[in-house]
Amino acid sequence: MLWRSSLFQVIALKEPTISTPTEATQQPENTVASTSSDIDNEWAQHNPVKRGSGTTFRERFDSFFEITFRKSTVGREIRGGLVTFMTMAYIVILNPLILGGVADVTGGSLDQVQVAAVTGLTAGVMTIMFGLVANLPFGLAAGLGINSFLAVSVVGQVTWAEAMGLVVINGLIIVLLSATKLRELIFKAVPAQLKIAITVGIGLFIAFIGLVDAGFVRSSGANSPPVQLGDGGSITTIPTLTFIIGLLIMGVLMARKVRGALLIGILGTTMLAIILEAVLKIGPSFVDGKPNPAGWSLNVPRLPDAIVSVPDFGLIGAFNFDAFARIGWLAGIMLVFTLVFTNFFDAVGTLTGLTKEAGLADKEGNFPRLKSSLIVEGIGAVAGGATSSSSNTIYIDSAAGVGEGARTGLASVVTGILFLLAMFLTPLTQVVPLEVAGAALVVVGVLMVSQIKDVNWSEFSIGLPVFLTIVVMPLTYSIANGIGVGFISWVIVRSFAGKAKGISPLLWIVALGFLVYFARGPIEVLFGG
Repeated sequence: MLWRSSLFQVIALKEPTISTPTEATQQPENTVASTSSDIDNEWAQHNPVKRGSGTTFRERFDSFFEITFRKSTVGREIRGGLVTFMTMAYIVILNPLILGGVADVTGGSLDQVQVAAVTGLTAGVMTIMFGLVANLPFGLAAGLGINSFLAVSVVGQVTWAEAMGLVVINGLIIVLLSATKLRELIFKAVPAQLKIAITVGIGLFIAFIGLVDAGFVRSSGANSPPVQLGDGGSITTIPTLTFIIGLLIMGVLMARKVRGALLIGILGTTMLAIILEAVLKIGPSFVDGKPNPAGWSLNVPRLPDAIVSVPDFGLIGAFNFDAFARIGWLAGIMLVFTLVFTNFFDAVGTLTGLTKEAGLADKEGNFPRLKSSLIVEGIGAVAGGATSSSSNTIYIDSAAGVGEGARTGLASVVTGILFLLAMFLTPLTQVVPLEVAGAALVVVGVLMVSQIKDVNWSEFSIGLPVFLTIVVMPLTYSIANGIGVGFISWVIVRSFAGKAKGISPLLWIVALGFLVYFARGPIEVLFGG
């Protein structure tokens, strides 16, 4: 186990304590923000207590997670971790539905029960590691963007084992970028106004996800308008009505500043959903493969027949690196390029939004332990590929726990432990319907969008890139797309506005990379043909 000890030491090297954010002086665009150690030292000066110090266990525990220092409490962290888990628990059910049963190029497929087991295992281990190392209240689990990309675009060309090998390579590249500080430098080269835009865009994105999951917003089936309110412009289903009731309950509790507002709202609305299902027998949204528009999305809220199930970890280690031999080096490199870009900037965007929402970032959007956060997130990608659960990344759903008051890694430890328990208690994770989780996401979206007040709308060369960043995320269902469009429009509009000198060279390089990313389809056809 020597390699594990060494790896932990590398991750934790020179990582200091974190406190509540301090006001930072606005820096010019062309000035890359201070190094991680500079930020760490600045924050450490405000925390006289060394992390993990104290004469009693309680004092050491408190100082290790800096609970008191961040003006939190153990109870608040536990509630936050529980809320984060409840808003993320759907991944244990959804990931097997996305990955399991999809035939690869040879006709093989992943077993859904095994996918559920490794999904909970990987999410639990990585979330606990993130909490202990980075000391931030964010959960990690299989990224929905990448798992969908694998199921839709990748396994039509390679086997599942080969696809997961590509995910492992993607993770190793991200770890390397993070360890060499290149990822950190790119993060800090992003202008503060774009970081605000990323936060706001993520807020709109998760609110839109909540509205769609609940059936409050549905596809119209037409080219224009592409979406509509409910079914034909009306709210016609009990699950959507349950979402509305839950949203109003959470909204009122939040407005009245009730402790545990989101948790109370989730539990209360879930109980209501269980009663409604028991009385009305609504059922799932699909019955025998046929759509049931009035049904519950994903989870049917009913008390399970069994509580405990034994997990099957047969997918651990089921990956290889034979994809390049099957499809060629160019096609393989393009797939890895897509995975890295999506993984890289989804995580950067999510970290930006969550740390700012939690009050752990300065005016430039930077925060301590950035390097640790990025390395652990990269390890999550490696672990996800190695277990065939798909790349594990930081979840925007963690904003629900932040909204509940979570500010430290203790909340992540709680979330991670619950994920590990979920491997054995899979039936209980299926009780909370997606409509209830969606209500919590909308509330959190409101909290994140409120930061739009800090955008400098008076200067159009700032306003347009910020606006595009914000709207592209929810409209394309991708954080990475929003970031890419924002970066490209920023360097072009700002340059022609006579402000090219204020743009970091790294931002130019990343913007060029995004141009390649957005044109990867034609490029692959051109050179592959």
